[in-house]
Amino acid sequence: MMQRMFTSPLFLGFDHLEQLLERARKSGADGYPPYNIEQTGPQELRITLAVAGFGMNDLQIIVEDNQLVIQGQQNEEMEGRVFLHRGIAARQFQRAFVLAEGIEVRAAWLDNGLLHIDLARPQAESRVRTIRIGQPTGRIGQPTGDVPAATEPE
Repeated sequence: MMQRMFTSPLFLGFDHLEQLLERARKSGADGYPPYNIEQTGPQELRITLAVAGFGMNDLQIIVEDNQLVIQGQQNEEMEGRVFLHRGIAARQFQRAFVLAEGIEVRAAWLDNGLLHIDLARPQAESRVRTIRIGQPTGRIGQPTGDVPAATEPE
């Protein structure tokens, strides 16, 4: 159960912010697996996670509600194996990143125990509109006559 931070009636409508803060709190609790965030271009980023011992079938990448979630769970058979020392982490994990609006996941690949995820912010198409000015009618926002309020350039 999530503990409510914004209980005052003055904070109505802050539920989304509260959910984002709760997600950030949960995702920052554990430092495993370690990761890097690298800028690879003007609008491109790469997240690299150290996931030694995990195969492609052990990893899952999900994007939901502007949140990138990477989950790992090894399905290794332990029956009959006796470890004298176990220093390689073989635990399940979940790492979450909150994505800015418009960020897209472009690619993901596993290479030498590192999971790479490429992200990009596509360039927004700029649209130019011409706004025609009409005569006042006494009502705000209502143009007079047959003059359209906005047109696309030709």
